[in-house]
Amino acid sequence: MKNILNLVLLVIGIIGYGQTEKPNILFIFSDDQSFETIGENGQTIVETPNLDKLTKNGTTFTHAYNQGAWSGAVCVASRSMMISGSSLWQAQKAVVKVKNKEQLSWPELMSEAGYTTYISGKWHVPMPVDSVFDVVKNIKKGMPKTVKTAYNRPIKGENPDIAWYPWDKENGGFWKGGKHWSEVLADDGVEYIERAKNDEAPFFMYLAFNAPHDPRQAPKEYVDKYVLDSIKLPENYQDLYPDMGGKAVPKIRDEKLAPFPRTPYAIKVHRQEYYASITYMDAQIGRILDALEKSGKADNTYIIFTSDHGLAVGHHGLVGKQNMYEHSMRAPFIISGPGIKANKKLDTPIYIQDAMATSLELASIKKPDYVAFKSVLPLMQNRTKKNYETIFGAYMGTQRMLIKDQWKLIVYPKIKKKKLFNLLEDELEINDLANNPDYSDKLDEMTNSLEAKMDKNNDPMTSLDAVDYTVYKKRKH
Repeated sequence: MKNILNLVLLVIGIIGYGQTEKPNILFIFSDDQSFETIGENGQTIVETPNLDKLTKNGTTFTHAYNQGAWSGAVCVASRSMMISGSSLWQAQKAVVKVKNKEQLSWPELMSEAGYTTYISGKWHVPMPVDSVFDVVKNIKKGMPKTVKTAYNRPIKGENPDIAWYPWDKENGGFWKGGKHWSEVLADDGVEYIERAKNDEAPFFMYLAFNAPHDPRQAPKEYVDKYVLDSIKLPENYQDLYPDMGGKAVPKIRDEKLAPFPRTPYAIKVHRQEYYASITYMDAQIGRILDALEKSGKADNTYIIFTSDHGLAVGHHGLVGKQNMYEHSMRAPFIISGPGIKANKKLDTPIYIQDAMATSLELASIKKPDYVAFKSVLPLMQNRTKKNYETIFGAYMGTQRMLIKDQWKLIVYPKIKKKKLFNLLEDELEINDLANNPDYSDKLDEMTNSLEAKMDKNNDPMTSLDAVDYTVYKKRKH
């Protein structure tokens, strides 16, 4: 009886609020930000005082995953899933249905429930943004336009007069328009919160930073915070990634940002710029959170922070996110607000796209049947132990991944290679157990589970033996 009473009280605390008004939802979305890059997570030297504060005030899911992508622009798939609620291989069709007004997107569901919906920043979903949001401000492209000198760099000893620097406004990118895009987004967020503080209708704000996506630009004083000698290489650093399918240089754009083979110097510089971009973005997040406090709306606002995926920046010899390793699949996921337990970390695996279903539950909106992702509130309230039995990931026709309990399988169908990791003992994915005969049964079990998941998810790759890429191209997602 006591346990039942405690559960009721917890539900009231998180869903009922003791208030009659609907809560506001502030969704903050970064781009290419790995879980390890928040200082409070204790894995890097990155200064993130505002995200640290958000972490301390709320609950963090330490294993939040993106499902992958059907193209090199991983964020398109991630954001299409986020907006539509559909899983990876259904999201393209779902976006078309939203465009054709056959189903409602996340902001449209919020709007139907009486919310004023607002967006500023990165969109990168293949549909008109003003067809689904009420208020639209300063929409940015998938990535800032970069220059040729931002690639295949840095080279130690290069001519400093022609080198690319993240604070050089002549390089455009985030500086196009005269003000850094992260600052522009903060300006928009602060302005709208000021306007909304007297509105009777609750708001749903979708603030999407382009940072820390490349070109990783920030003011010089932020770059100077990270002295190269203080930056450590990842423990799983490699000069070259060994599984490129016989190609000396991959076609993936992201991987061409740093020289081949990788050098410690180049990776340290890229990490320096990555950290600076994140710290500068964090300062802008602080401005948004301060404005929320001053508005008087903070006590009735839920904040969800996540990123569309992570990024390698030197892990495993990689620079981009087009891979199935933890550094690229995992992103931060923080939720704070009234009734949310403070300074709590949960290691239960979720998907970042669970943000949509979570916000619907917080707003007392019935989740439509076509939304595949799940609210994290039952996990926070101990109503369930897990949202998913397994975590699935895919990249085009070349990579598949499955996580089940502490085990992780990565498959490269084209080159007929498998990797097996025990994440509990080997979080950095250094010790591949796939060729160890002691784990042959586990490898078979994970392979069978992955193929079953592929079938259930309508994967365009019919099996792990289907290495003909035309199979992937011909089938619709």
